[in-house]
Amino acid sequence: MNTTRIMAIAAAATVALATSAQARDQIRIVGSSTVFPFSTTVAEQFGKTNDFKTPVVESTGSGGGLKLFCTGVGVQYPDITNA
Repeated sequence: MNTTRIMAIAAAATVALATSAQARDQIRIVGSSTVFPFSTTVAEQFGKTNDFKTPVVESTGSGGGLKLFCTGVGVQYPDITNA
């Protein structure tokens, strides 16, 4: 693959991700049950110190979170995964 093609694919992916992030009004995080307490605390603090809604954090396990995260792009898929 040449550099120009790689850059074009990366740019298209960036635009797709930015577009889907703007459509959601709340961040969704999935993943590790071990990281879950920390992520929840950070999400709550984020919600208290910004005008944004508190992110939704789900404990799905690392493997389950990665599977959900890698399934697709859009408001029906998580924005962040913890492992």
